[in-house]
Amino acid sequence: MGVFVFLPLVLPLTAWPIARLAEQHLHPRTATVLLSAAAGVLAVCSTLCLALLMVVGTAQLPGNPLPDGWSDAEVREAVPYDEVAGRAAIPALLAVLAACARTLWTRRRVRRRAVRALAGARGSAVAVLPDDEPYAYALPAGSGGAGRIVVSTGMLSCLGGGERRALFAHERAHLVGQHHRFLLTVQLAARANPFLRPLRTAVSYTAERWADEDAAAAVGSRRTVARAVGRAALVSRGTGPAAAWAHFAAAGP
Repeated sequence: MGVFVFLPLVLPLTAWPIARLAEQHLHPRTATVLLSAAAGVLAVCSTLCLALLMVVGTAQLPGNPLPDGWSDAEVREAVPYDEVAGRAAIPALLAVLAACARTLWTRRRVRRRAVRALAGARGSAVAVLPDDEPYAYALPAGSGGAGRIVVSTGMLSCLGGGERRALFAHERAHLVGQHHRFLLTVQLAARANPFLRPLRTAVSYTAERWADEDAAAAVGSRRTVARAVGRAALVSRGTGPAAAWAHFAAAGP
């Protein structure tokens, strides 16, 4: 077995070429689904590998509460530097769990704050906020909900009628496609193994392209969608915390 026991930890190094190929050759919907699934599988395997290394390398050490039988001698012989690897796996595994827990807690907190902020604008799938800063995002609902589109008056004032329809169609596509679930998957995967960060970046890109394609089909004009997305990106660039919060909420759980 030898060094191959560490393969799940380094296999995510293939994420960059996989992401490049998917972005260039697959439909954005297909690329988003496949890359998210690959990121999730690789992250789970990487985390399980750390857990197994910890058990195999430390279960037989004095003072360890794990049963000694969990660390078979033949298995230890197959793991290079089993005690060193087991000791190193402990802080690595704790860091993974802490990073994933912090990500989930932060996203949940931000989403709850967003829902409270929109409490007075009930009964509509679109919430227009009186704010001069230009932003628009899709806010996913809880289980069984349809979610809402949030847009500021500053953003609407920068767009024409057709561009507004394209913007709404784009954000609605995020909700219908449940893109926030794919984005959450790759973000947690990147927390579990930094080598998976290229997949997180790729899925962020393909999810936007997926929404663009769906919006173009809904509006009937790819040019209108491109113009709306381009103008929205230009006017919202550098708007500070509001823009960052909007982007984060769009990917929230």
